[in-house]
Amino acid sequence: MNALFAFSRLIDQLNERIGRIVMWGVLIATLIATGNALSRRFLGEGSNAWLEAQWYLFAALILLGAGYTLKHNGHVRIDIIHQRLSARTQAWIDLLGGLFFLLPFAGLLAWLSWPLLMESLRINEMSPDAGGLVRWPVKLLLPLGFALLFLQGISEIIKRIRILTGLNTAQTEKQAEEA
Repeated sequence: MNALFAFSRLIDQLNERIGRIVMWGVLIATLIATGNALSRRFLGEGSNAWLEAQWYLFAALILLGAGYTLKHNGHVRIDIIHQRLSARTQAWIDLLGGLFFLLPFAGLLAWLSWPLLMESLRINEMSPDAGGLVRWPVKLLLPLGFALLFLQGISEIIKRIRILTGLNTAQTEKQAEEA
């Protein structure tokens, strides 16, 4: 079991690091949007490339931040009901939801988006807009983002199993960190 807990911690660390990096994308996207708007307004010139870069950053924020958001329990749920349940019942709901909904959904979308990326790379797909960007970088975000979400789903399932088996004590936590 310690190996599973260590694997869960590695996944958590990966998504934590990626999430913290992706947070800077909010600032970058805001600066790009502001610069592009000011350029269009005051200089009469805009750039489709900057507009698309902004869209790509928003896609990165959503897709690459999904695992981080799951790790921090930030996804939408019906908290009115969930918060009234016991910790054990919450763990069961999260475990079953992860196994039967999250993992199949994230895995399927990561798998189905891979051919889209490969085709985009093969044909060197470009934006149809004048001055637009290549499309494969944004299409790379799809399998990557869903793979990160899938991995975080595995980590969350391991944590729920830990709760349900009673291994979620402070002593076990310290032992797992030392392993």
